[in-house]
Amino acid sequence: MGASLTEAIEGLDWPAIEDGLRGIGYARCGPVLPARLCRELAALYDDDGRFRSTIDMARYRFGEGQYRYFDRPLPDPVDRLRHALYRRLAPIANRMTTDMGLPAHYPGTLKSYLRQCHAAGQTRPTPLLLRYHRGGYNCLHQDLYGDLRFPLQAVFLLSRPERDFTGGEFLLVEQRPRAQSIGHALAPAQGEMIIFPVAERPVRGSRGFYRSKMRHGVSQVLSGERTTLGIIFHDAA
Repeated sequence: MGASLTEAIEGLDWPAIEDGLRGIGYARCGPVLPARLCRELAALYDDDGRFRSTIDMARYRFGEGQYRYFDRPLPDPVDRLRHALYRRLAPIANRMTTDMGLPAHYPGTLKSYLRQCHAAGQTRPTPLLLRYHRGGYNCLHQDLYGDLRFPLQAVFLLSRPERDFTGGEFLLVEQRPRAQSIGHALAPAQGEMIIFPVAERPVRGSRGFYRSKMRHGVSQVLSGERTTLGIIFHDAA
């Protein structure tokens, strides 16, 4: 399974992914995870020993639902996905960062990047599972956990739309300077991966690039149970 996951990531259309991130602010990559692996990852949610922290969204006014951050060692599929995706996303992240007028500094491997995070005091792993039941939702937000942040992240839908749950669209809202916000509501398939900016992306204007702020969330789940896997590449302080 590990080798096949890496091959699945390598086999994606990475030029099209970068075009999507630059053109509309996200990339839908189609189903990447097989149904069996989706079920296995979702089942981990109830294994308390796998997680370092559990967050009740309502307590912090983040929404209605719950998410759990994996502890080390990460489950093998999650760790493989994180490493394989980082390797492909780092060059894109460097180009996008340069276009925003910031220093491009993301090394070629996740191992090297995490050394930078840990040296800065960001040592807690950030991949997570999120679970919503009927009425659950996630307010628009950004996943910022310290001074160091990798500018892209990924989410995988583990549940089956219209069978396990209804509603619960993935939301992206982009706020461009001196303009109204642009919203996207996405309904991914089981196993589908969406790649999107953590906080901002470059947009070409008449005088070069400018920074456009991004936030993401989940609309209200109307029935059933919705579980997703989030892959964030910077560790948390």
